[in-house]
Amino acid sequence: MNKITQDIYYIGVNDHQLDLFEGQYDVPNGMAYNSYIICGDKIAVFDTVDANFTDQWLDNIVEVLADRSPDYLIVQHMEPDHSANIKNFLDKYPATTVVGNAKTFSMLENFFEDITLGDNKLTVKDGDTLSLGSHELKFVFAPMVHWPEVMMTYDIKDKVFFTADAFGKFGALDVDEDWACEARRYYFGIVGKYGAQVQALLKKAAGLDIQTICPLHGPVLLNNLDYYLGLYNTWSSYGVESEGIFIAYTSVYGNTKKAAEYLAEKLTALGCPKVAISDLAREDMAEAVEDAFRYGKLVLATTTYNAGVFPFMKTFIDELTERNYQNRTIALIENGSWAPTAAKGMRAMFEKSKNINILDNTVTIKSAVKSADYAKLDALADELMKLD
Repeated sequence: MNKITQDIYYIGVNDHQLDLFEGQYDVPNGMAYNSYIICGDKIAVFDTVDANFTDQWLDNIVEVLADRSPDYLIVQHMEPDHSANIKNFLDKYPATTVVGNAKTFSMLENFFEDITLGDNKLTVKDGDTLSLGSHELKFVFAPMVHWPEVMMTYDIKDKVFFTADAFGKFGALDVDEDWACEARRYYFGIVGKYGAQVQALLKKAAGLDIQTICPLHGPVLLNNLDYYLGLYNTWSSYGVESEGIFIAYTSVYGNTKKAAEYLAEKLTALGCPKVAISDLAREDMAEAVEDAFRYGKLVLATTTYNAGVFPFMKTFIDELTERNYQNRTIALIENGSWAPTAAKGMRAMFEKSKNINILDNTVTIKSAVKSADYAKLDALADELMKLD
């Protein structure tokens, strides 16, 4: 097993069988379910793994411990990809004390009908510590990052922060890929709604001397931690990560697509540092959500459908607003053959969103893109480029 420090081992698994994480997120490079062991005077295991990898995970524990037995199983998060093997673990190591908080144990009963902990249960509160002898653990509660029972653990000796689902990413660990892209998609897909809660966590983390971050998904983070913490601060405060404009469109017969692509070309010609564009009906919706949060300006171009907003665009806007999309400038392009109403519908969908500036200059196309429409798109491009 991989050593993280002299006493801390990685015992997680890679999953290349999974096609959709949480039943909705495409994971072409698989998924990692991370688990860790601290071997101090006493032994603590951090979280279990997905139910499909029981034997491999238990074998990983034996490889590290041989004939020794764990003293504690620390349950930081009850989502089944991390908690599914609690019962199997206790069947093998029945004397182990399970460590969690009050909400952890309430959820445990929801998932396991026939589990009985008896005296082998330690309920901790935020800020409590647990001694392993040479290692002392401090528990840091992080409710709604992204479930209410989530807690994290700081090892004071080795300065390692076990962060549950925070700082995780899509992708198995035996695949080499850029961290930020899949971490961003993961964050905004799964955690994005809870920016205020992540900000509260970051304030707690600022008081810790963190040298290593051990998340439940993705690689162990050892170097340049300010980079990862900085991105999480930007993401959770709904700040702009990259200068640029994202264009999201839907198109039935290709005319709205033509308008979106023309605008993209115009913005690029005007010197926009980055123009990203997505066909919402054909491309990964989670990647589109990621790009909408990454850039400070968003253009929505869609067809009127049943006197409202085209379904894929409606879904996309719902994905944004339920994640507290804010602090952005939005421009609208609508198309309709006899009664274009998509822009009105899109505006209404953002009515409860914070700090959203929707430009008054809406481009309305009737069926095909005509010369007058290109002039409107030129004017919209000019306006977007002038805005800070």
